[in-house]
Amino acid sequence: MEKRGISISGMILRLAALVGLTFAAADARAADVEPWKQRQNAIIVDAYELNSIDWEAMLKDKRIAGFIAKASDGLPESYTCTGDHGGDTVAHCKTMWRKYAVSRELYQTRRMIARSQGLMWGAYHLARPGNPVDQANHFLDYADPRDDELMVLDIEGIDPENYMSLEDAAIFAGHIKARTGRYPILYTNHITAKQIAANRHQHRLLSRLPLWYARYKPEIRDVFPMGNWDRYALWQFSSSHNCGKKRCPYRVPGTLNDIDVNVAAMTVSELRKVWAHGALLPEKPPIVTAIASAKLGRAPAASAAVSVPLAKPLLISRAEADSGSGTGVDGTVTGAISVKAAEAHLPNQPERR
Repeated sequence: MEKRGISISGMILRLAALVGLTFAAADARAADVEPWKQRQNAIIVDAYELNSIDWEAMLKDKRIAGFIAKASDGLPESYTCTGDHGGDTVAHCKTMWRKYAVSRELYQTRRMIARSQGLMWGAYHLARPGNPVDQANHFLDYADPRDDELMVLDIEGIDPENYMSLEDAAIFAGHIKARTGRYPILYTNHITAKQIAANRHQHRLLSRLPLWYARYKPEIRDVFPMGNWDRYALWQFSSSHNCGKKRCPYRVPGTLNDIDVNVAAMTVSELRKVWAHGALLPEKPPIVTAIASAKLGRAPAASAAVSVPLAKPLLISRAEADSGSGTGVDGTVTGAISVKAAEAHLPNQPERR
């Protein structure tokens, strides 16, 4: 009877473990396949200054838990409109300054409304080429972020002629940390995230920022883990790219089809606990492919290759060695080991405006 009791207990424990694994797998699938359809998951709207919003209508959607607004864009517009201002006419310069001033006022108005209605608030900086420290200072001046508000660095692509370079983006994020004590999170599309993840030994700071991931597909089961990112912090799943009059992943009341909609794979209360973020993700060691070859004197060369996950980060990328076995003996051994990152390469994605 005792042995039978132990066996039954063991079976119960194994069954419980199996059920737990089943639920864990189901949770993972729910986070990667249309998580916005799970009513417990928080919805976040993000907008730039030209998005039309009827706040009274929008706030009727009780799933909307947060609002992220575009704050600064590169460097501030010229105020004096004197001298060389990029070839613009003085009239155009003044028009751009008025637009800039109105957008700042709109930002503050939207923040007041959102916070008064209990929504979590965040701000993003659209990063342009050059001057990462000046851009970081401009963002902090424009957004004036509070301790409970999300800060976002928006990197639209990897072309340094049109977007802030990844090297400058790291400087931007570091300066935000120096001034506020918190890091921003990173907003980007798939191709840029893939580039950062595949070269995370070069982009050690950016690859550890929590990821706000833009991908306009119903599922992302084959995307994560990607580099240091086991999952997304936010997923931008709907925008003008995939939302039209006939079909849209999620329609936000009081807005048009061009509004950007995001999901967090967690409840509102869970999201509030981590909303402001500010910390870096753990750094993972790389997965590498090692290729070794050797030749002994005049004998035929031998080689071998193997892919292995490293327990610790690699310290060298290439090593060569020579050794001799004695005078008058043709026994010189030469060898080389080369190592390259073996991260997955995944398809491109459209960029955000």
